[in-house]
Amino acid sequence: MSFWSRSMPEPEKQSDSLPSRALLWLMASFALLLSPQIDRLPVWLVLVCVALASWRWLAQQGRVRLPGRWLRTGIMLALIAVYLVRVQGSFTVDTAASFFVLTVGLKWLETRTARDFYVLFYILVYLATVNFLFHQEIHWALVNIGAIALLLIGLQVLNAPDLPGGIKAGWRRLASMLLKVLPVVVLLFIFFPRMEPLWSVPLVSGQARSGISDTMRPGDISNLAQSSARAFRVTFGGPMPAHRDRYWRGLILDTLDNGTWRQSGYEPFRRPGRVDVDGGIGELEPGQYDVLMEPTDQRWAFALENSVAVSDNVVKESGDLFRFRRPADSAVRYRLALDDSGEQVSEALAPGEARRYLQLPASGNPRARELAEQLRQSTDDMGVIRTLLNRFREQPYFYTLRPPRMPSDGIDSLLFDEMRGFCAHYAGATTFVLRSAGIPARVVVGYQGGESGAGNEYLVVRQYDAHAWVEAWVEGQGWIRIDPTAVISPSRIESGLREAVAEEGSFLENNWASAQRYGNVAAIRWASQQLDRINYQWQRWVVGYQGQSQLNLMSRLPGGFGMKELGYLTAGIVGAGLLIAGLISALQMRRGRSRDRYMRVLNGWYQLCGRAGVPVRSGETPAALASRLATAEPAVSDSARLFARMVNSHYYSAASAAGSNRATDDELKRLRRLLSTMKRQLRRAGKPQPRISSSNAQSGKHSD
Repeated sequence: MSFWSRSMPEPEKQSDSLPSRALLWLMASFALLLSPQIDRLPVWLVLVCVALASWRWLAQQGRVRLPGRWLRTGIMLALIAVYLVRVQGSFTVDTAASFFVLTVGLKWLETRTARDFYVLFYILVYLATVNFLFHQEIHWALVNIGAIALLLIGLQVLNAPDLPGGIKAGWRRLASMLLKVLPVVVLLFIFFPRMEPLWSVPLVSGQARSGISDTMRPGDISNLAQSSARAFRVTFGGPMPAHRDRYWRGLILDTLDNGTWRQSGYEPFRRPGRVDVDGGIGELEPGQYDVLMEPTDQRWAFALENSVAVSDNVVKESGDLFRFRRPADSAVRYRLALDDSGEQVSEALAPGEARRYLQLPASGNPRARELAEQLRQSTDDMGVIRTLLNRFREQPYFYTLRPPRMPSDGIDSLLFDEMRGFCAHYAGATTFVLRSAGIPARVVVGYQGGESGAGNEYLVVRQYDAHAWVEAWVEGQGWIRIDPTAVISPSRIESGLREAVAEEGSFLENNWASAQRYGNVAAIRWASQQLDRINYQWQRWVVGYQGQSQLNLMSRLPGGFGMKELGYLTAGIVGAGLLIAGLISALQMRRGRSRDRYMRVLNGWYQLCGRAGVPVRSGETPAALASRLATAEPAVSDSARLFARMVNSHYYSAASAAGSNRATDDELKRLRRLLSTMKRQLRRAGKPQPRISSSNAQSGKHSD
């Protein structure tokens, strides 16, 4: 008989094996917990996890066998070998999390008993926490909470597989528990001191993220313009700047090498660490703005021109740029302010800087070099710049998301042949011509524009707002912004990319699932804005609620609060919560005894036994007590045993649990009659019977 067709004893037939329904809830939770990591897990690993879980389910149904010890070991070693080959020696939190997912998948092959269920239960709870390393958005938080709820339902099914209405009752119990603990959780979240971690490791995985990079090839930004992913959100302390003034500077590219613009020099080595994600420092003042930036795994931050740092998690560097001290591997919030002190008198450009911003390859693009010589004749630097911009304005240059493929001398082809390109093409060509004319120039990469969020409360800047422009050094004026895109396609700067390419129809043409693609539909735009608003507030006030934000909130309370006062307050809240919970539990237990009609009758029987000289022993079942009572008082033998059977039937019979209220009332009446009968029988036998009181009787449920 083959391996796959050989029938095996069903797991349900073993005393310590898993019920199928409990296993099903466990697998549903595992599938839900994998969903937040689908975008980063390799396809082979996802398929392996699905195959291993499916193997376990087929074995549960008796269709296949679970592997023995040697086969399990072989499978484990083979999959670990594949994993090591794929990661190629790279060890980060990302690769470690992937390995953890692999071990969870392998665990399915040895999940046979209730003990294994508990082990996998706690492992999956830990997997939910691992998910928060990579996704903190509110919808993923709800997915993780839902997965934990499925685990808890599975735990209840494991311990009571045959209880009628168990699933429905389980959901009710979970809801009740949530309502009880939610106030305590909220209070602890708000008041518990939010301390910085003692140590941390970088989450940088080397995996590509959507966003600008430190190099610019002619087609890079046009490809990025097909992504609607968020880059960052901005909240202003005053009115939002006009669309044309929203130039978000990020990088300066100053070296042209084989058609690619890049930064000169390299980032210095920095020890592993994480960016301080909390940049909230009280209410926004006029002229200030908060930026909530999505993770980039890079050090650069984005800012408007003439800004200064307000929060201390960003520092200003040369070139009017801002940097984090460590790569931003998670969403980070920082605060800047516009410096309206006026323009400073510009000093002469240092010789080394001048050489840096005049660098060009020794050869290539001869027609562009000739154009620069023509522009240079009998005019100053500003005249060269104005003449070049007039050329872009007057001749049939087009702004397009479908630029043609450029040959080796791409700048010549753009300026004289194709005359069609995107912002990166025109920024690179302009910088080349200005440098050829002896004017120091550089390419600036960042974002331009942004759309208002719900209620105009904040600004959303997306990847399709990525932009490149030029800064040129003019004696006496310093670095001035030159944007050839603003001349060729004014609507791109005034209104955004959607309007600029509306006639061409290329806006998000490769991203049909994006809600922004259908932004002209009012209902879709409204729904997208509301969802983004919810997620934005979640990121700011829940995910980003850290030490400084907490202290700012506490400072509004009377008297002011520091870390010491927060510690005392937290201890007081925890103590008061435990005291209140204890009092409520004691009160509920007392009420439960008084409201349970069966328990009152049972307490009466316990008192009767005690008066008959047969006191209740600790842990004694009703049947055992009835047997001892029958031995001591044969007159009540039949009544006592019948009473015990009815008690067991009520508390432990599935049929009784599913019965109607009318049947329950009838059983209660029979128990009361039996108790009265035993009293009369003992009275005839000469045993005195006092009045029954349930308040001082021993209570508790006993199993047969």
